Amino acid sequence: MAVNWLRLNPKKTEVLLVGRERLCENLLDSLSPPSMSGGVLRLVKLTRSLGVFLDASLTLERQISSVVSLGFFHLRNIRRLRPLLPYDSLSTLMHAFVASRLDYCNALYAGLPLKSIHCLQLVQNSAARVVNNVSRFDHITPTLRELHWLPIRWRITFKILVLVYKALNGLGPAYLRDFLMPYVPAHPLRSESRNSLVVPRFRLRLGERSFAFQAAVSWNAIPVRLKASLSLSIFKSHLKTYLTLLLMLRDLSCFYSVLMCLICISDFCSFFFFFL
Repeated sequence: MAVNWLRLNPKKTEVLLVGRERLCENLLDSLSPPSMSGGVLRLVKLTRSLGVFLDASLTLERQISSVVSLGFFHLRNIRRLRPLLPYDSLSTLMHAFVASRLDYCNALYAGLPLKSIHCLQLVQNSAARVVNNVSRFDHITPTLRELHWLPIRWRITFKILVLVYKALNGLGPAYLRDFLMPYVPAHPLRSESRNSLVVPRFRLRLGERSFAFQAAVSWNAIPVRLKASLSLSIFKSHLKTYLTLLLMLRDLSCFYSVLMCLICISDFCSFFFFFL
């Protein structure tokens, strides 16, 4: 910090212990507050950095709660203006006040439980219903597809892959590049040309939420031709198309799975009633 002519203000500096909840609570009770430059620093359980709430267990519950409450607040206001606005203006407002908050630092949500992601998905679903004036009883998937909106979980993957592409091609900060280790096999293999990354191993599940792990897993899952995109704009365009196709194939496979289950149940019922 001295090299960059920066100084810490003890009155505005907070210390956050990150780890298991019970361990952090014991440390907070036993540790004395650290001091710096003659001032005493505060030990906290929750802090805010760059607009993101961080807690000791990194559950991001407070952050998600803040995004959800602000998202629904702006949705209520935009819904009141809907009869007065054209479609393009309504979409612009929705992207400016709701979608931007859902996308802000959303790479941090990677690896979170589905119940946490579902809270954010409810906000996006409501935003799509307001834009297209769809009833809350209608299925939301066709509306999201019509708006070309990826669901929250897929938007998180999209953001991580964009960060990886920028880091590997010298378009992002150097510290992100340090988290990525290219895979080099011990012997010449066909996998060497796949431009894969080494997936780090962690003892705790919390480590699998790190950027190094999520970036390597997501990057290794996409096609080689997509990794070799000539520019960032081409990569984004092809990546969104690829994720949309994956989403459609997943929905189609779910549909056929349900259909096959219904056929099996129907055949079983017919067989059962035949012997009655």
